[in-house]
Amino acid sequence: MNDPMPDVLAPARLGPVTLRNRVIKAATYEGLSRKGLVTDELIDFHVRHAAGGAGMTTVAYCAVAPDGRTDRRQILWTDEALPGLRRLTEAVHHEGAAVAAQIGHAGPVADPRSNGHPAIAPTRRFHAATAGLAKAATHADLDRVVKGHAHAGKAAIEAGFDAVEIHLGHDYLASSFLSPKVNRRKDEYGGPLENRARLSRDIARAVRDAVGDRIALTAKLNMDDGVPGGFRPDEAIQVARWLEADGSLDALELTAGSSLLNPMYLFKGDAPLREFAAAMPRPIRLGVRLFGRRFLREYPYEDLYLLKDARRIRAAVKMPLILLGGVTDRAGMDTAMAEGFQFVAMARALLREPDLINRIKDEPGTRSLCVHCNKCMPSIYSGTRCVLVEQPA
Repeated sequence: MNDPMPDVLAPARLGPVTLRNRVIKAATYEGLSRKGLVTDELIDFHVRHAAGGAGMTTVAYCAVAPDGRTDRRQILWTDEALPGLRRLTEAVHHEGAAVAAQIGHAGPVADPRSNGHPAIAPTRRFHAATAGLAKAATHADLDRVVKGHAHAGKAAIEAGFDAVEIHLGHDYLASSFLSPKVNRRKDEYGGPLENRARLSRDIARAVRDAVGDRIALTAKLNMDDGVPGGFRPDEAIQVARWLEADGSLDALELTAGSSLLNPMYLFKGDAPLREFAAAMPRPIRLGVRLFGRRFLREYPYEDLYLLKDARRIRAAVKMPLILLGGVTDRAGMDTAMAEGFQFVAMARALLREPDLINRIKDEPGTRSLCVHCNKCMPSIYSGTRCVLVEQPA
């Protein structure tokens, strides 16, 4: 007998945590931290989503090491950062929602000029968006990164977070090791998939060992890099099986695309080239205008656009899965539940309307007003927002 389809807006367990519903505000870099610390603006951002009805909101992006940031303003897990993080978690809890911290190391996507530290990657490579070089990670670097994730997990508990999401996607460091296009190593971290998956599995196990069952632990895993020769769904299925067998995670969120090579593969919809160019520093701005279309490719948008690949993961593992990508209304949420997913994650729709979940609860036929113009993406440099909504003075 099949289990009854869960109500997406009813309480649900995520590991040791009970969420008030199955809707998660996905991690979208807010651009609102300063000098590695929480700001009032960052707290207000997450309070809006908590007050708007999401079961859990995710703070992004909290780097596990200074060289793992895409921008020097991003939160680091330092003693100095903990008081602000506690204020944030307390404010979200006051609105009845849970709160997760996304932790990770940006690897080849990190900005060495901004950070003042060399970026690291599986093998040495150039990153056009930052005009910087990443050096090949040493074994000592990888050991440091694994320990940094474990430290971040323990610090998240101290700061009052309900969950931690490990970033294993978008060709950030762990994801770049998974990708045969980016990872050309000849040692035990390169070559066969089992070697390329070593870092992701080591990180997940280290965080679980550090946090025990005191906090929920999820990971964001790429299904498809969206580039020839990159990480593909067949390999993602096997990595998901290994992560399940390791017993490290309470749930897996499924994503796609490469911040290094093809970022629009995740987002679908318009590619706002002009807005991206305007947001870049002058040395890079001209290059974006001239050559940006090669990097910012356009893909047609449709609701639940990651469902086709996610179904394959769903069929291969029993662990709870979180469906991301084009979740905009109650019908899409119910489809996810009927397909066997335990949670849904929403990003752009909630940027446009932070109170969308409350309105769907009141009127199930409500649809998101998001038009998938993706002009919210360049706003990360000045504070992530929907640019079509007038901001309060």
